[in-house]
Amino acid sequence: QVQLVESGGGLVQAGGSLRLSCAASGRTFSSYYAMGWFRQAPGKEREFVAAISWSGGTTYYVDPVKGRFIISRDNSKNTVYLQMNSLKPEDTAIYYCAVSDGIRTTEMEYDYWGQGTQVTVSS
Repeated sequence: QVQLVESGGGLVQAGGSLRLSCAASGRTFSSYYAMGWFRQAPGKEREFVAAISWSGGTTYYVDPVKGRFIISRDNSKNTVYLQMNSLKPEDTAIYYCAVSDGIRTTEMEYDYWGQGTQVTVSS
């Protein structure tokens, strides 16, 4: 089993920044997992946001966050980060991290999920 715990969410004004963290643990967790961030806004389906390879050398972003969000990881801490800049009200959602065996963009390709952290951007 792998446990994922997100933190860093909160309330921020439009144009502000937040950094989300996702700490991984568990006997089967390995640094050789790709990790991703998803988000779910009220009344909407959960959507892919960003992913990073096990080495950190490859990243992938959904178009609406390109140039504003940065995904990174520190394998010595088993932690992945999502730096969110120039936040917009439409970024308001619950943000989830997840683990997969490669850079993936659909929910079904991720094996383990965190409980989520709320991000609210006020206008």
